[in-house]
Amino acid sequence: MPKRVSVDKTLFVVTLLLVFVGLVMVFSASAVMAKANPHYHSAYYFLLRQFMWALAGLGAMLVLMKVDYRHYRMPVVVFPLLGMTVLLLLSVFLLDRSHNTHRWFKAGPLSFQPSELAKLALILFLAWFLETKGKLIEDWHTLAPAVLVTTVIAGMIAAQPDLGTAIACFLIACTMLFVAGARLSYYLYPLACSPVVFYFLVWRVHWRRERILAFLNPFDDPQGRGFHIIQSLIAVGTGGLTGMGLMEGKQKLFYLPEPHTDFVYAVTAEEWGLLGSVAVVALFGVFCYRGMRAAVLSRDPFARYLATGVTAMVVIQALFNISVVLGMLPTKGIPLPFISYGGSSLFMTLAAVGVLLNITQQTD
Repeated sequence: MPKRVSVDKTLFVVTLLLVFVGLVMVFSASAVMAKANPHYHSAYYFLLRQFMWALAGLGAMLVLMKVDYRHYRMPVVVFPLLGMTVLLLLSVFLLDRSHNTHRWFKAGPLSFQPSELAKLALILFLAWFLETKGKLIEDWHTLAPAVLVTTVIAGMIAAQPDLGTAIACFLIACTMLFVAGARLSYYLYPLACSPVVFYFLVWRVHWRRERILAFLNPFDDPQGRGFHIIQSLIAVGTGGLTGMGLMEGKQKLFYLPEPHTDFVYAVTAEEWGLLGSVAVVALFGVFCYRGMRAAVLSRDPFARYLATGVTAMVVIQALFNISVVLGMLPTKGIPLPFISYGGSSLFMTLAAVGVLLNITQQTD
């Protein structure tokens, strides 16, 4: 019988620290911009909205931390959530575009991004599916439903368009399948298809091709396609060892694009320096270790896959975001978990951590 123990306090504290860092950096990165924009009127506009979402997310985390994760393995939970997610991903195309994309449901000052829910729904479905099939996943035909669901969800997200999140969904699924024991040879199929996918979804799309060219040589067009990544690298380099000090960064002053969302880590590096930015990476490293520790220690396959999926979701997005800021990957619109401004991302991530914390309380 499972034995109930205390929650993983390290994971809990690391999550709180990351949320706190996020609130501080969202304010630092957005205050001047918000005050200068007549639409926002106040330097505290983004901070207050992020703070409210953080409270709601922490509340959800505390509640889900007390709910036995075994309730989520029932088909009556898995399939309605998956169906609702697909419906939301389809419905968003019926709405007007926002920033030339179909990504958000908006109601007054509130907005919701269905792709954030899609990541959790996919993780839950795959955890249920992999537990149900057991060792049968060594058979390619058995894995077909998991591949199909992942492809459908990722495809709808890519059509919004949001290719970065779609790739994150595929990587989360690959991580879960690897932990479940899928043969490494199965990964050769998507690798073989990747050049075709790259050609049609990246190279044939003008603005994505420009991002690739900017990544390969940003200084070839420093005032055009390479501007964003150059400004990010300037911010990181200017920070030095200890940084310029909180609120003292210069690149966020209308040089960095979206300094409070996609490039918030660049602002962190400029103001907190190498020591502060490495500390943030270390927090994500501890989160990864404690999350995978929970997966390894659990003998319940469903819990193991669920913990793996939630941990992979956070770590993969963090790696993507930080790599973009450092010029190691082409620019993508993937937020830095817990830290970047974005209500639905913060809320869903904290809710997922609540499930992960519940898993840490269950040992055999």
